[in-house]
Amino acid sequence: MMLFKRKFRRKLRKNLKWMIVAGVVVVVIGATAYHFKQKEADKDEINWYNPSDIVTLDISKNTDRYSAMAIGNSGSNLLRVDKHGNLKPDLAKKVEVSKDGLTYTATLRDHLKWSDGSDLEAEDIVYSWQRMVNPKTASEYAYLTQDGHLLNADDIIAGKKPVEELGVRAEGNKIIFTLSNPAPQFKELLSFSNFVPQKKAFINKVGKNYGTASNKAIYSGPYIVEDWNGTSGTYKLVKNKYYWDAKHVKTKVVNVQTIKKRDTAVQMYKQGDLDYANISQTSAMYNANKDNKDVITIPEATTSYIVYNQTGSVPGLTNTKIRQAINLATNRKGVVKAAIDTGSVPAKALVPSGLEKLPDGTDLADYVAPGYTYDTKKAAKLFKEGLSEEGLSNLKLTITADSDDSIAKAAVDYVQETWENALPGLTVEEKFVTFKQRLDDTKNQNFEVALVLWGGDYSEGSTFYGLFTTDSAYNYGKFSSAAYDAAYHKALTTDALDRSAGAEDYKAAEKALYDEALYNPLYFRSTKALQNPNLKGLVLNATGLYTDFTYAYKE
Repeated sequence: MMLFKRKFRRKLRKNLKWMIVAGVVVVVIGATAYHFKQKEADKDEINWYNPSDIVTLDISKNTDRYSAMAIGNSGSNLLRVDKHGNLKPDLAKKVEVSKDGLTYTATLRDHLKWSDGSDLEAEDIVYSWQRMVNPKTASEYAYLTQDGHLLNADDIIAGKKPVEELGVRAEGNKIIFTLSNPAPQFKELLSFSNFVPQKKAFINKVGKNYGTASNKAIYSGPYIVEDWNGTSGTYKLVKNKYYWDAKHVKTKVVNVQTIKKRDTAVQMYKQGDLDYANISQTSAMYNANKDNKDVITIPEATTSYIVYNQTGSVPGLTNTKIRQAINLATNRKGVVKAAIDTGSVPAKALVPSGLEKLPDGTDLADYVAPGYTYDTKKAAKLFKEGLSEEGLSNLKLTITADSDDSIAKAAVDYVQETWENALPGLTVEEKFVTFKQRLDDTKNQNFEVALVLWGGDYSEGSTFYGLFTTDSAYNYGKFSSAAYDAAYHKALTTDALDRSAGAEDYKAAEKALYDEALYNPLYFRSTKALQNPNLKGLVLNATGLYTDFTYAYKE
């Protein structure tokens, strides 16, 4: 870990010469005409990369998108999202929903197998859901069962009832889910990677080592994971011959490596060593490549935001006026321009644009937007009042962010400069740690202020609004708002089957976050990338499994 204070202007002057030279080099290279060169030996393989290592293959414990890519491609759920964004049968032949929205019945396909050739049964799916809510598992995603109103989930997670009483049971080749109230998002959970089946006998055999390496997991999906030892930066997705639809899986191997330097990935793409490269990491990279014929737009439903530690361990941050002042001192347009001027836009709410459309066609983000503004005069006034209320003459805060993300570094640099200029008496320090460490730090409140990025797990507002309830594991600041909790609860109970009424509840929830400055939204991310034009059938999703290789192949 490195804890240091850097002034934006001083760093800019110091590195100006280097930046000009580097910028010219990037532009020249990016502007060079080329044709993607597919190597003959790679026609049966796809070469991919992630900017961070995967963390785990434990299905119930995973929380990051990079591990989810491995889990979601090596595991199958009852349903799978197709190229049009629609839910289609996967392990299930069909899923039926009762008229009252309280019962979901999934009928499994015949002759399903695990990657070791053993039978995959309905009980394996039941066990996966039970393991998710088991307090011993300590899954951060257990709250999805509560928000989905799966019968008895609340009491089981609280340790009041045994896991066997969860509202999911097997009857022959059927899995029956029983809900206490309708849930607008429940069907989408049947495609989510954290609920793919798990084999109890296998997990009992490997014990605490489950998911810590590729040979400590068993697979139900189109691929199996190989050559990951728990810390290696590379792994392979190898075609699973036992997958029920293996005959339509055309790619034999997907090679995945960790490449933390984004410009390296772009150059590897141009050399034919990668089939994909993100160009939205820097403005120079984006501008140099945005007009290339290989550019595609990556569907996104992702928000970057700042969280405040409100446990009482950080002086000042429990004061509403101080948080309001910081929010008002945040120039969101400036953050985008300084850090991610590559198609991303300033955030107007917690939910990003493109996540959900309301029945009348209105984007949910537009409907709930509470009116975030940049007002340094008002910010300074509130900050002074807040300091006085707390008996402070000044305040020092440290922002924690990901060291392996250049965008995070640029955003924090800009925020540091603008906050200090707008709020006399405030000193901002920077702390950069690895992505994995930042996840641990925010989870355990080992931070003062943190920069966080969240992508939706499904296309309904609760995938974001579920983050900030009083008892949510993802409420990293550990604040509690009765108004927020009530609005969210109403959206998922009384108004669960009325999307317009639910949107009104989410608007009230958003206002509760805004009024007390309980968090600070920065930008809605938009990403463009270079993709091999010979690569077909790849499914890129805005939520859930972001990259699905099941039916991808090269011409």
